[in-house]
Amino acid sequence: MKLRASRLIVRALGTTAAIFFTTIALIAGQATPPQHQPMAEEVFKNIQVLKGVPADEFLGSMGFIANALAVNCTYCHVGEGGGGWDEYAKDTDKKEMARKMMVMMNTINKTYFGGTRRVTCVSCHNGANRPKTTTNMAVYYRATPTDEPDDILRQAPGAPSAEQVIDKYLAASGGAERLAAFTSFVAKGTYLGYGEAEKRPFEVYAKAPGQRTEITHTLSGDSTITYDGRLGWTSMPEAFSPLPTRALAGTELEGAKLDAALSFPGQLKQALKTWRGAIPATMGDHDVQVIQGNTESGLPVKLYFDDESGLLMRQVRYTETPIGRNSWEIDYDDYRNVGNTGVKMPFKWRVLWQSGDTTVELTDVQPNVTVDAARFARPPAPAARPRTP
Repeated sequence: MKLRASRLIVRALGTTAAIFFTTIALIAGQATPPQHQPMAEEVFKNIQVLKGVPADEFLGSMGFIANALAVNCTYCHVGEGGGGWDEYAKDTDKKEMARKMMVMMNTINKTYFGGTRRVTCVSCHNGANRPKTTTNMAVYYRATPTDEPDDILRQAPGAPSAEQVIDKYLAASGGAERLAAFTSFVAKGTYLGYGEAEKRPFEVYAKAPGQRTEITHTLSGDSTITYDGRLGWTSMPEAFSPLPTRALAGTELEGAKLDAALSFPGQLKQALKTWRGAIPATMGDHDVQVIQGNTESGLPVKLYFDDESGLLMRQVRYTETPIGRNSWEIDYDDYRNVGNTGVKMPFKWRVLWQSGDTTVELTDVQPNVTVDAARFARPPAPAARPRTP
């Protein structure tokens, strides 16, 4: 149970987070009103290095460190997931070292790179809690792996254009006429969280062009992510976050906006800007075409489409933290027709982020139903579940 709690706390570091987020988004020509973002030192105790950082970015930074070292929260924090946030605030030798490392990293970037973030935790650790000081000869002599670049700059010779890839995807998903008639859905299924042994009930409410709410019914209370077309929020049981309900902002808000748009394939072209590619790559046994668009803040989003079927197989996007970018990878699978609409959508998706690995599987999707606007309103703080004596 303690391990499960620590895994769920990791889930809170992102979105998500999650992460899981303070750029003003421009949606449908309207500026999103700024929302107050509490600073880390206003929410958490014993903050020494990352003062003046918004609380959501602080949580993202913790997830970035965990991912860079391939560890979970309890590697640095005491409590084994229990004892509450006061226990997590206590100093340990690993926390002291992490503070020194952040100061060192910031000093290097300021001194040698004009303040540009070129060195991060990943530069040395790269998935190991102790940086390596000797070379791995087996890796050194292995053939150079093939992979698409982190940032797609141009279309590969002979590859289709980004517009051609998107058009093929829209045709594979049902075609323009059917997609235009697909305007809402309510879905139920299961959610399997990182480190959990049992699946939890899961619900999705979506309305075109870009509203979406996800609800996971956990044993400690409901966990909700909502985007109403302009604003977004996340709500989690207090056991998993000291901010039971908080507003999404910046790159996290952009991620929620993108997920809402991708709920309806016909919105894809407008969801991002500055499209580039495609370039060919492989995903397991699949040949794919990778294209890239940018969010309003300029962060890249890469989309991987199956070369044969044309369907979307993967989304890779990023969220900013003060010490590095966190990446989100969402894999889409099990495409099925939705009712009698002729529209195909994935009934399974897997999300990898900041040491998190979660899987959603839908069991029932009801298309073109009326969705109450209240479903996309700011969610209330989850009611505390009674504890077992």
